[in-house]
Amino acid sequence: MSDWVSTFPGYRQALTTGKKMFGKIISTGPVPKHVGIIMDGNRRYARTHKIEIKEGHSMGFDTMANILELLYESGVQAATVYAFSIENFNRSSYEVKWLMDLAKAKFTQINQNGLLCKDYGVRIKILGNLKLLPADVLEILHETEEITKNNTRAVLNVCFPYTSRDEMTHAIRRVVDETTRSQIEINEETIDKYLYTGDSPPLDLLVRTSGTFRLSDFLLWQCVSPDCAIEFVDKLWPEFTPWDMVKVLIKYSFNKYWYGHSAGYGVNPRLVINSDSRAIEGDFQSVLGEAKTLLSGFQRLRNTETGEEDEEEEEEEEEEEEDEISDESSRDVQSEEDTVTSEEEAVLSK
Repeated sequence: MSDWVSTFPGYRQALTTGKKMFGKIISTGPVPKHVGIIMDGNRRYARTHKIEIKEGHSMGFDTMANILELLYESGVQAATVYAFSIENFNRSSYEVKWLMDLAKAKFTQINQNGLLCKDYGVRIKILGNLKLLPADVLEILHETEEITKNNTRAVLNVCFPYTSRDEMTHAIRRVVDETTRSQIEINEETIDKYLYTGDSPPLDLLVRTSGTFRLSDFLLWQCVSPDCAIEFVDKLWPEFTPWDMVKVLIKYSFNKYWYGHSAGYGVNPRLVINSDSRAIEGDFQSVLGEAKTLLSGFQRLRNTETGEEDEEEEEEEEEEEEDEISDESSRDVQSEEDTVTSEEEAVLSK
């Protein structure tokens, strides 16, 4: 939606009402309990619109607030946002300083007003290697966690600063420390427990903006679950609207309901949602065609597991062998007939 639309009187009120309405509609179907978001594209948006990079990051924070409001209206229990990567410290000192100042300003605003946290009962948790943060930023972040610690309706995990490899390293260290104090079994569940997101539900949906098809070291352990859907969106993060998130949630709900139940094979296939799908635009014939194709694939998979496909392939191979033998016999007979005919012609000519 164009930026000029937001200047109309009553736009904010209409947007809030719309998010509540669509949130109620989405909540009637399967809703992801835990959504992860890679908020990518702030710098490219700033360069494209010829504004300062810091303004792009500021607009990205406003987008995050709008998207989170819709998610919590829809019944999402936990949202994890990639706010700052450890690798971002390699950027220019000017940009890093601005990002830290932006974090202080925005979280101070949350501490003073906190409307989103108050209205939706959101508890904010800061995930990442906090030792890398300046003391003044860390103080404000801890204050935010303290203010919202009693909220129990939903959780906002802010990864700042964070990388998934650092998270897994931290989890393994905690597991090793625990084993020195008591005997515990080390398995996947143990590592899950000691990850930064150990208190949150399993990741159901991961969204990345900017049209980049990579995970950028974000929630790598969590997103490999067969029940996690991944959505790549072409829009830059400041351009990503609540309506775009509505379409993602509806596609997730449709796929989860259709493939997770109607397939009937007792499995939940990995849902990698195609951002070019026309399901939301009403082209259900295309969606049904894709569903039939998937169901056919599931049928072949089941046949493979039960050995039925092997028997069919063996029958087809036997039929092909019989056809080949028949063709060879026909060629041999024809060759003999040709030979006899040639001999008869030779005798008659004499």
